[in-house]
Amino acid sequence: MEKIRFGIIGGSGLYKMDVLQDIREVNITTPFGAPSDAVVTGTLDGVRVAFLARHGRNHSLLPGEVPFRANIWAMKSLGVDYLLSVSAVGSLKEQLAPRDMVLPDQFIDLTRQRSGTFFGAGAVAHIGFSQPVCSALSELVARAFDDCSLPDATLHRGGIYVCVEGPAFSTLAESQLYRSWGASVIGMTNMPEARLAREAEIAYATLALVTDFDCWHPDHAAVTAEMAIGNLMHNAVNAQALLRACIKRLAADPPQSAAHSALRYSLVTQPSAMPAATRENLAPLLSKYI
Repeated sequence: MEKIRFGIIGGSGLYKMDVLQDIREVNITTPFGAPSDAVVTGTLDGVRVAFLARHGRNHSLLPGEVPFRANIWAMKSLGVDYLLSVSAVGSLKEQLAPRDMVLPDQFIDLTRQRSGTFFGAGAVAHIGFSQPVCSALSELVARAFDDCSLPDATLHRGGIYVCVEGPAFSTLAESQLYRSWGASVIGMTNMPEARLAREAEIAYATLALVTDFDCWHPDHAAVTAEMAIGNLMHNAVNAQALLRACIKRLAADPPQSAAHSALRYSLVTQPSAMPAATRENLAPLLSKYI
């Protein structure tokens, strides 16, 4: 199977990449179940890319139903080294307006029902995760934004993404609490996705697309699905233009990333001591350590 180094996970509103050519759907079987959908591989300006709709192409998966481990395992099995995650979020700050874009660099994980690691079943690893986003990849996205010259788009660098279980939106008390923590945006899908990407030694960055002000803002109505989806349709157009510029930069000069060696000093159980079935399940992650 060909190695595809660059992957994109599309969130709400971004269910396909219209600019992909020579597309092929790849159905991947993983030890952690089926991914959200077939992985669509194709060519973007001559560069091979793997795209996956996080909620399925028909948006049929709740945030808590997304098979995060299967999605990341599938990307890793294709050879993905760099993963761009596009996600819809609510704003928790006045200056982050609907239709703006944000590059968060930190996460607070408030999810409760999701499998957050590939390890277990006789294999122990403790990855470093103090910096959960690849700073080199995030910087590349920011530079690519400058390449695009999108006339009606604003990009904000840095910030804290609070990830909640969902699917309900926040209560007013919760929204005000997250603001008191200094959080920037709120979403339902980037954890444990980011953590699993780090375990898989994939450089990961989030492009967060602001759809609303959650429910805290006294001058704006509380978020509704209709409101969020309306802004998402607008955001998706700009997001695809930015992703195209990102892939062009990645292909020309892939940055060095500490994520690519995340397991080097994190494996407590050496592969030779793992049960054979576990070692086989983790083969795409452990191949260079076996």
